[in-house]
Amino acid sequence: MTNERMKLLNCTLGLVAGASLPVSALAAPQPAQEQTEKQPNIILIVADDLGYGDLSCYGAHRIQTPGMDRIANEGIRFTQGFCTAATSTPSRYSVMTGKYPWSNVDAKILPGNAALIIDTQKITLPKLMKQAGYTTGSVGKWHIGLGDGHVDWNKEVHPGAAEIGYDYSFIQAATNDRVPCVFLENGRVVGLDPNDPLYVDYRKNFPGEPTGKENPELLRMHPSVGHAGSIVNGVPRIGFQKGGKAAQWKDEEMAGLFLDKARQFVDDNKDKPFFLYYGLHQPHVPRVPNERFVGKSGMGPRGDVILEADWCVDQFLKELDKLGLAENTIVILTSDNGPVLDDGYQDDAVELVGDHKIAGPLRGGKTSMFDGGTRIPFMLRWPAKVKPQVSDVFVCQMDILASFAFLLGQTYPDKIDSENTLDAFLGKSKKGRKELVIEGMFNYAYRQGDWALIPPYYNPYSKEDGDFIGLGYGYKLYNLKSDIGQQKNLAEKYPKKLGELINRFEYLKAHSDKVTRF
Repeated sequence: MTNERMKLLNCTLGLVAGASLPVSALAAPQPAQEQTEKQPNIILIVADDLGYGDLSCYGAHRIQTPGMDRIANEGIRFTQGFCTAATSTPSRYSVMTGKYPWSNVDAKILPGNAALIIDTQKITLPKLMKQAGYTTGSVGKWHIGLGDGHVDWNKEVHPGAAEIGYDYSFIQAATNDRVPCVFLENGRVVGLDPNDPLYVDYRKNFPGEPTGKENPELLRMHPSVGHAGSIVNGVPRIGFQKGGKAAQWKDEEMAGLFLDKARQFVDDNKDKPFFLYYGLHQPHVPRVPNERFVGKSGMGPRGDVILEADWCVDQFLKELDKLGLAENTIVILTSDNGPVLDDGYQDDAVELVGDHKIAGPLRGGKTSMFDGGTRIPFMLRWPAKVKPQVSDVFVCQMDILASFAFLLGQTYPDKIDSENTLDAFLGKSKKGRKELVIEGMFNYAYRQGDWALIPPYYNPYSKEDGDFIGLGYGYKLYNLKSDIGQQKNLAEKYPKKLGELINRFEYLKAHSDKVTRF
């Protein structure tokens, strides 16, 4: 990079460090050709159900994750990095749109045949990148819907990745445990034999097709709850599919395939600015690692697939090194939500976890309103501009969109919930997000600074499950600075603070301009 170009990028970052203007107040975008000479490549790696305590850089001792740790050690590791929701689809929706999931009633855990839940006329993270002159790609986990709700999987599927801004995509149709168990590349099912068409149904099975419920003798992995539908690769799934045998994935090959596609995208676009969304499918169920990782963790398949995911990240970073791209490439690694052990399969996750704390010191996990549900691994590396450090600033994945719009000099007309916290993301400020509405699973909590508020909710489950989620009568108030594990309910001790948070939470509900379940 020439001195003149370096000065131009330094000028951009200098403006960022000294201002916090709303995105709509920015100057008009600069020509793409000029931008491509100075812009960093941007890679967002999102793991699936990876917990705050699952990485050695966050304190895990039973498992070592040198690949992911490298990003933390060479960049910023955030100790208060949040997603918006404790489940997959709502969280991913926020990352892509910069909006709270409760702004869309369809932003909930989706079946594999659900329609695309993102408005194709609105701004998205990949659209923002394209607007700034980037080539965009999505590889791996998807789970935000495809098509219009009546998909013919034997034809090109639209709307999908292309319609929300991706130039290239190689994605799961939905997620690991839901049919159809196929990949789509640029809207078409990969490897589909036209003489064996693919059909999908989430209401009833197809006549004569084996299922996990009716044919347990065909299984190599058995369900603990649910997952009694079609059998693919010896694993029972949710939903029913027929045909498309040649296109069905092999779970143990998935990690390597996604890695190859991610590396290929980078290699194909190494001479121009690119944005890559790399969705790891681990450690979501079913956990079926490649044979080279089987038994390596001592914690069963869940630990093994975390090692597999870490290896993939390590190999991917080495690809950036090999291509000479590491210095001016922003790499963000995070998780879609908190962790879970038993998520529907008998894979010894509970029995073999030992003293490994999947959420670290946090209470709760996936589906929970406690911090373990939404406080997740979050790290950013940009060797050219970011010094290695640990940050306790309150940041959120939803703010990536507005923050990077500011960095890249982009504007958009849409009203979104994403905030410009770029200075915090780059380690230049101790000011991050002030407040956040957190979604558990059809219930909501509120975070403001060091305080967390969980409103009363009826508990239709067992006491143990309700306690995990945060359900129950009476308000719960926690100070996370002094009680990271949320063990001391301070609602009675600090009635004034409780009242302030309740009033603010109710105000947000009343003025959210949304007609949804929030």
